[in-house]
Amino acid sequence: MDNSLSSTSLGASSYSLPDERGRFGPYGGAYVPEILVPALKELIRGFSEAWQDPSFQLDYHDLLGTYVGRPTALTFANRLTAKLGGAKIYLKREDLCHTGAHKINNTIGQILLARRMGKTRIIAETGAGQHGVATATVCAKFGMPCIVYMGSEDMERQQLNVMRMRLLGAEVRPATSGSKTLKDATNEAIRDWVTNVRDTFYIIGSVVGPHPYPQMVRTFHEVIGSEVKNQLKKAENRHAPDLLVACVGGGSNAMGLFGPFLNDPSVSMIGVEAAGEGLDGLHAATLTLGEPGVLHGAMSYLLQDEEGQVALAHSISAGLDYPGVGPEHAYLKDSGRVTYVTATDTEAIEGVRLLAQTEGIIPALETAHAIAALRTLAPTLDRNQIIVVNCSGRGDKDMGTISAHL
Repeated sequence: MDNSLSSTSLGASSYSLPDERGRFGPYGGAYVPEILVPALKELIRGFSEAWQDPSFQLDYHDLLGTYVGRPTALTFANRLTAKLGGAKIYLKREDLCHTGAHKINNTIGQILLARRMGKTRIIAETGAGQHGVATATVCAKFGMPCIVYMGSEDMERQQLNVMRMRLLGAEVRPATSGSKTLKDATNEAIRDWVTNVRDTFYIIGSVVGPHPYPQMVRTFHEVIGSEVKNQLKKAENRHAPDLLVACVGGGSNAMGLFGPFLNDPSVSMIGVEAAGEGLDGLHAATLTLGEPGVLHGAMSYLLQDEEGQVALAHSISAGLDYPGVGPEHAYLKDSGRVTYVTATDTEAIEGVRLLAQTEGIIPALETAHAIAALRTLAPTLDRNQIIVVNCSGRGDKDMGTISAHL
C-alpha cells in the first residue's frame, strides 16, 4: 500500500520535486507497513518545522563548520587535467570531511532532528561502512545508543570500518540473509524500526527509502553543491561548471552535488553506476539495466530477475553494491536531466591508480568509478570548460581490496 504523506515546506532546494505525496514523477512515495505511517508523518512534521527554525539551522551549520570541517576544498586537479586533456578538472573534496566521506553531512542533520523529536535510540544501515561510521560518530558526540546493521560480507571486506564503529561505541549487527550486503542490512534495520518505532530514530544513509527520506537526505547534502557555487566563483569567476560528475549507488553524494544546479540548464550532469564484472555479468547498474519496482519503501528502478524478485547486485565497492537507487535519480534519468553511465570493477581500480598517481589523492572505490569515467568525458570538452567531480570519500577503508586487485 502506498501511504501518501504530505511534504509541505520540506527541503531547501529551489528544485520543485517531490510533490505533496513524496513523488518524483511516478517514483518515490511511502510503501510501508501501517505501523510506520504515524512515524513517517511525525518525521515529515518534525523536519519541516526544524528546517524552518533559525536555531536548528544555526546548530546544524555550526557543527558543519566546527566539527565536520566545512567548507571542504575545491581542488584544481592540474596533473589529472594535463594527463587526460580537454576540460579543467576540479575535485570537490568530501574526502576531507571528518570520518572521511560526505556521509556525516546527513548524520549531523538527522541526529539533531532525532534529539529535537525526543527519540532516544538510533539505528542505521551501512554498506561500505562510511555511513555507519558517521552515524556512530554523531551518536558518540551526543551520547546516544547506536545500532548499525551491516551485511556480513561487507563486514569482511570493510573490517577497518567495523572496528571504527565499535571503538565509537556502536553495536554492529551482521545481516546474514540474501546477498549479505547493503540490501539485507537495510531489511534488518527496517525490521528493527517496526519493532521499536516509538523511541527509535532510523538514520537512513542515502536518498532512498520512503518519503520524506529521499528529500530530507538530499537537503542535508546540498551544502556540497552550494559550496561549489561559491568556490567556483572565486577560483574561475564562474557561477557554475559545464559538467558535474559523481558516482551513484543509492545516490546521496550525487544529489548533494547536483541539487543546487538542477534548475540551471547550462550545467550537464553525469552519474556513474557500478558495472561490476560487466553489464552481461554481475553488476549494480540499476538505472542502466533495471526496471521500475518497489524496494525499501519507495518506487524506483530496481534490479530484478525474470520473476520480478530482487536480483543480486555486485560491485567491488561495497557502497555501490545495491540493487536499487534513489527515486529522484530514477526521475532524473527518465526526464533526461541527468545522464547515467557505468564503470566496471577493473576501471574503478584504474581510477584509484589514476588519481593517486596524478594528484596524490587515494579515493574510495565509490569515488573511483567517477574518476574512471573522466577518461572518456574530459577529452570531449575543450580546455576552457570545467568539470567538477565529487570526491565522495577517501580510500583508507578500501586498501585491502585495492592492494589485492593491484
